[in-house]
Amino acid sequence: MNDLKYWLALSQFYKFGPVKYKKLKSYFSNIEQAYKASVKDYIRAGIEEKVAEEFMIFKHQVEPDKLLENLNKEKIKVLTIEDPAYPKLLKQIYDPPFILYYRGEPEAFDGFLLAVVGARKYSAYGQQVTEKLVRELAFNKLTVVSGLAIGIDTLAHTAAIQSGGKTIAVLGSGLDQQNIYPSQNRYLADKIQAQGGLILSEYPIGTMPLKHHFPQRNRIISGLSSATLVIEAGEKSGALITAFHALEQNREVFAVPGSIYSGSSEGTNRLITMGAKLVASAKDIIETLNLAEAAAYIENKKIIPETAEEKLILAQLSYEPMHIDELKQLTKLDTSIINSTLTIMEMKGMVKNLGGMQYVLAR
Repeated sequence: MNDLKYWLALSQFYKFGPVKYKKLKSYFSNIEQAYKASVKDYIRAGIEEKVAEEFMIFKHQVEPDKLLENLNKEKIKVLTIEDPAYPKLLKQIYDPPFILYYRGEPEAFDGFLLAVVGARKYSAYGQQVTEKLVRELAFNKLTVVSGLAIGIDTLAHTAAIQSGGKTIAVLGSGLDQQNIYPSQNRYLADKIQAQGGLILSEYPIGTMPLKHHFPQRNRIISGLSSATLVIEAGEKSGALITAFHALEQNREVFAVPGSIYSGSSEGTNRLITMGAKLVASAKDIIETLNLAEAAAYIENKKIIPETAEEKLILAQLSYEPMHIDELKQLTKLDTSIINSTLTIMEMKGMVKNLGGMQYVLAR
């Protein structure tokens, strides 16, 4: 793509966002002409005089060829909005980014994409629900889209990877290694790519993770996806911004209900009262979206006990945490037997230890 360097240069000028790009595209015949135009031409295209003058100064400080060279050094790839491989659903929103930087496999865009978002500070309930739902969704070949943030985002990406599924992370910073945010998730970003997913951003190399970037990137998370699932969110959670973007984009919104006494569920409960679809299982999502062609549903993967002790324990466990003392009382098993059986069942992936001697079914 001979004019890629001009796309890169335009994306470096932060005042040329999606709306101004549309004006440039409608006035100029190609991106090179748009980059090399005069102040008068920009004004005729609908760009404010002050912004046009600032861009002229900017052009003297940037080297398009150098930008292309740096991109190749970082092994970062680019999709422009004119590229046939640009995600079709994202292109349909009001303000799609005119350029996407990415690392990983672009084939990840081809699957059925579902946004999974939630609070940074989650409860044990939020963790349990995220891992269970994402595991079932990944089994049904859905690709999870989230924001790589600490909290529910991290849980969603990790659960998708552990279940052998693909996941996409949308960042509010550049994709160069030093700016991937949060820094503790850089290893997770590598794992996402290694398993056929990708990380992406509309921000060029060197862009720091500034606070105002994250509400902006949320429109991409919802815009890429056929629907958005909110698992846990407080009244002012950024996850609600993603949900509202999804509504504006005419996409389906799902929400997991929570306790009326939990601040982490205030946002999700409010979404449900506003018309979001209540989700109690992955089946609710799959049926609503008419994913009849999805892989055989998780109900066909019921946990089958292999011993009499496992059968007794499975008869009592559910997705609600149960203390080991209560299990002992209900199953009448000796302490040593129930401890050893639970350890083996956890190794088999049949049960999950939530800590504090609390157990739940693992799937």
